[in-house]
Amino acid sequence: MEHGICALSVVPVRAEPTDKAEIVTQLIFGECYSIQLTQGQWIQVKTAADQYVGWMDVKQHTPVSSEYLAAWQAQDHPRTLDVVQMVSCPNTRIAVQIGSRLPFFDGMNLRVGERQFFYNGAATNPQNGHGPHGPVDQRLRLLQKMALTYLKAPYLWGGKSLFGIDCSGLMQQLYGLIGVQLPRDARQQINLGQTVHFVAQTLPGDLAFFDNADGNIVHVGLLLEDQQILHASGEVRIDPLDHNGIFNRERQKYTHKLRLIKRILTED
Repeated sequence: MEHGICALSVVPVRAEPTDKAEIVTQLIFGECYSIQLTQGQWIQVKTAADQYVGWMDVKQHTPVSSEYLAAWQAQDHPRTLDVVQMVSCPNTRIAVQIGSRLPFFDGMNLRVGERQFFYNGAATNPQNGHGPHGPVDQRLRLLQKMALTYLKAPYLWGGKSLFGIDCSGLMQQLYGLIGVQLPRDARQQINLGQTVHFVAQTLPGDLAFFDNADGNIVHVGLLLEDQQILHASGEVRIDPLDHNGIFNRERQKYTHKLRLIKRILTED
């Protein structure tokens, strides 16, 4: 089986092997994947981090070895914290956005396949408590701080970029900054964590899930202080949450019906 890594700022992954197909997710710089099928100029890929399947243009494919993929999967890589920064090597500069992985980063250099890149921006650091084994309170503070960076980012179905993102992609990117790999979709994310039974018991960092008239999970958001919720709906915004759901002050109506609240991070 062949494997690859996203060596561009962002790459669309589509439902079908055509440019006309909907975007189901995106690959962000530093994400690895495996090739499942090939059809013309299209390759069907499965993402290494969350096993999401879709089609990408082979022209945007950067191959890596099985050994590289295994080493990539064996560790949690630092993430960029700057809104936009550059990675560079001779004759090449790539813009990377907040939340991009920095594979095998040593504080100065990272390795993307066979190529070494230089990075001089801000990044998460397990030694500063950012990683999966850091103190919960410290990780949650970073989560809330970085969540505000996404405010006013436009909504994009399938998006995971600061310049276009959907509700579950936003949660996945934010939790990735503190070393937690969430599944890609809200209907999968709801299966994680511990249930919080009342809105009054919520804490910053909890995830609230919302359903439609058919009972399907269709939306997710991040709880902040004072029962405020950050979510992607038209844009990344903050609205109040109560036992009914999300209340949009501008429209003076409830826009999302609350189904369940889950706590992802708990003290051991």
